[in-house]
This record gives sequence, C-alpha cells and structure tokens, in this order.
Amino acid sequence: MFEKGEYVVYGSKGVCQIQDISPVDIPGADKNRLYYIMRPVQNDRGTLYLPTDSTKAVIRRVMSQEEARQLIDEIPQIEQLQVPDEKRREASYKEALMTCSVRVWVSIIKALHTRKEERLALGKKITALDERYLKAAEQELYSELSLVLGLPKDEIASCIHDHIDQK
Repeated sequence: MFEKGEYVVYGSKGVCQIQDISPVDIPGADKNRLYYIMRPVQNDRGTLYLPTDSTKAVIRRVMSQEEARQLIDEIPQIEQLQVPDEKRREASYKEALMTCSVRVWVSIIKALHTRKEERLALGKKITALDERYLKAAEQELYSELSLVLGLPKDEIASCIHDHIDQK
C-alpha cells in the first residue's frame, strides 16, 4: 500500500501525488472501500480516485534517484520496441505505454526516434501516429525523471537524446 504524500506512476495518467487515502463520497463509489485520492503532477487541478485494492490498475512508486541514473546509463543497451506487424503498430505502442515500465518507454522512444530519423533522411516527415506516441512516451518518462532528479524536462530530454545517439 502506498502512503499519503508519496509519488506514484498511475497507468496512462502519469506521475501523481497521493493526497489522501480514505473512503470517498462520489456517485458510484463504494463508501466502505478505501481509495487513493491522487493529484496528477502535470495537472494540479485534476483529481483521480483509485480503490486501494484494485487489481486492474497499473500503479507503481516512482523510481529512486539511483534507479533513474542507472536507467539513463543503460539507455544505449535497451532494445528498441519491435513492431512486427505494421497493422498493429498503434496497438503495440498503446500496450507498451500502458505497462508503466520506464524501460519499455525508453524502447518506444528509441524506436520512434530511429523511425523519425529514417523518414527525415528520405525527405519525409514523421507520421502523426508516431509523433503522438513519441510525445506520449517522452511525456511519461521525462516527467518522472524530472521529478526524481530535480531537473527541468528540457535538460532531461537533451540527456536522453544524447544517450540514444550513443548507439
């Protein structure tokens, strides 16, 4: 169980801070059940509710500073996401994002960074689908690293791209 004040990564909602753990009085909610009441870091006006005993949601603690530094060092060795079937490209991206795994997010970013470079070399632009999922994976990864390392997102982005280019 997570603690009040703790930062977590919650599904596709990104980094959230647990504001409270209590029953909630909202329509459709079981008043006898405890909920994590969370505030997304990227949207301080939003509030998310998740039953503490939920088995469906993907939620995890944010990584430690040490884990973040280790991840950055390992980026050159992390394999790119492989999409064997072009027709399932979007489904593959979506499934990968929903894992909440920082290594999987890096694999998406690496794969889409490579696809973008290949398309640019041919005089083409990145596809809208690739651009959308690249931005989503970057948002998830950079938000968590920024919080954990106490650095602005643009510095995180620059650092990650430097490590991706170390093929």
